[in-house]
Order: sequence, then structure tokens, then C-alpha cells
Amino acid sequence: MRRATRMATTDEQLRLMTRVARMYHERGMRQPQIAEELRISQPRVSRLLKQAVELGIVRTIVVPPAGVFTDLEEAVQTRYGLRDMAIVDVEGEGEEVLPALGAATAVYLETTLMEGDRVGISSWSATLLATVEAMRSKPGGRFLEQVVQLVGGVGDPKVQVQATRLMGRLADITGAEPIFISAPGVVGNRAARDAIVADPKVADVIASWDRLTVALVGIGSLEPSPLLRQSGNIFSAEEQEELRRLGGVGDISLHFFDEDGTLLNTDLDERVIGIAPDTFRGIPRRIGVAGGHRKYAAIRAALRGGWIDVLITDLGVARRLADEPDRSTP
Repeated sequence: MRRATRMATTDEQLRLMTRVARMYHERGMRQPQIAEELRISQPRVSRLLKQAVELGIVRTIVVPPAGVFTDLEEAVQTRYGLRDMAIVDVEGEGEEVLPALGAATAVYLETTLMEGDRVGISSWSATLLATVEAMRSKPGGRFLEQVVQLVGGVGDPKVQVQATRLMGRLADITGAEPIFISAPGVVGNRAARDAIVADPKVADVIASWDRLTVALVGIGSLEPSPLLRQSGNIFSAEEQEELRRLGGVGDISLHFFDEDGTLLNTDLDERVIGIAPDTFRGIPRRIGVAGGHRKYAAIRAALRGGWIDVLITDLGVARRLADEPDRSTP
């Protein structure tokens, strides 16, 4: 079709088309100026510019600026079936990547959260704390409906203040109603858990998880983060060793999975007061924020298992994810 169009175009038309294209794209002239200088109508200028694109005389090339990794983002999205991804131009471990991840996630949330969203958040995450500290209020005040805690938060008072600050600040910035769960993240046995979740106040929070539109979570490695370790909301060293023996590599909201992202079949889940895996997977948009090579296995597993559909991570992890061998290849 393009060849036939070109053959039907005379040399004089091609010359005029090329001249108009150069005046518009190279010299920055407006269409009315071009029409006046060449003494042709403005609609004809517009048609000539359109034809120049159709015939390949004008080609648009997008050149990403430094620090933007669109091709890499698209490669990881395609491989793991993500709806979106953001890569931060930083590499390293822990404290080295945390500030940049937090700042990038803040910008992502500011531009993608919608009015009326109900956001569930895992409160024991230093990265998410850095995120909300970097966020700015939107003009016009309230736009989120609720900010809801996804896992129990009662722990060491000195550390609890950090989790409360995370939830409180996000609620303040967005004008949302904060909903805290007044219960520990981990209890001694199933009977204790059943008694706590039967409390009407706790039951109301659990019911709100079904109405969430967005989840914002950290991705934990098998080794608990310093913040979570200090909180007291963790399993014992013996239980962590058992998770390791079963092939555990990471967790989301204290639900542990293996390298394929498959939930580990243990009775530990019965001791967690937090959102159930099936309820979590039912949230329409699930944003995972994590970085550093120490967390690579956990991040990859969360992607393989479909725990999250949006990933915000650092450049080093993203490159490793893109270079991961195709598991379908023998």
C-alpha cells in the first residue's frame, strides 16, 4: 500500500512534501507560517505533513533520557506478565537503594493513585516508610477513600511508632481514613488467632480487605528486615529454619512462598493475623516495592507466583530479572 502511494506521488509533490516537513520539523515553523510562505492553504500543509509520515519521509524516534529504562521495563513486564513496572537508577544493597526506591515509589503513587482508591499497606517496611516520607500532598485535599493496614501491627512500642507513622502520614497526605488493626502480626497458636479475629473491631478491618482496590507491599526475604525483627512480629529462629528447609525464599505480609512463588503449606499461616493470600490476590492492583541483590530470589518468586502485578525495583535487580534464563527451555 505504501509503495503504491509513493508511485502515485509526483516528484514535484515529493519535493513540496519534503520542504514542508523540513520547515515544520527542523526549522520549527508553525503551519500557518508555512502556508503563508509557500502560498498554499493551511489544510494542504496539514495533509502534506501527514503524507510525509505515511511515506516514511518523516520518522519519529523516541530517545530515552539518561536514567530512563523503558526497554528494560517492557522486557521484564512481558516476561512476568506485569501490568506496570518502574526501574530506579541505583544499584546496591539495603540502605544504598532504599532512599532512591522510596523517592521513586512516591512519584509513582502520586501519579497513579486514583480518587476513591482504597489502599492496603504492609506497615512493617522501611522502604514504604521512606516512600510516604517522600510523598507530597495533592492540591485539593482528600482523594483516597481509605488506607488500611494489611497485617497486625502491635509489637515493640519503640518500633510500633514507625508503623503508625507510615499509615498516619499516608492518610494525612491523601486525606484518607486510616484503618489500623489492633492486633499483633503473629500469635502463639490458631486458638489465639481465632479469638482475636472474632473481636468485632478486628473483624471490621478484615471485612474491609475485600473492598481494597490497591495493595502497596514490601517483599521480604526469608531473613526478616531490621524493622520487622525489632517489632517482635516474627517467627522464631527454629521456625525460620523450617521455612528454609521447605524451600522458602520470601514473603508478602508474612505469607511465605518458595522460588516459584507457591505458598508454603505450613501451620504458620494459621498464626498470622493479616490478609489471607486469596484475598490479597483478589486486589485489582498489587504494587510490590523491593530492591537489592539480597532480595532478588524473593522478588523473582513473587513475580513467578503472581503475587504482585506492579514492580518497583532497582536497576541491578531489573537486569537480572530480564537476563533470567527461560525456564521453558530444556
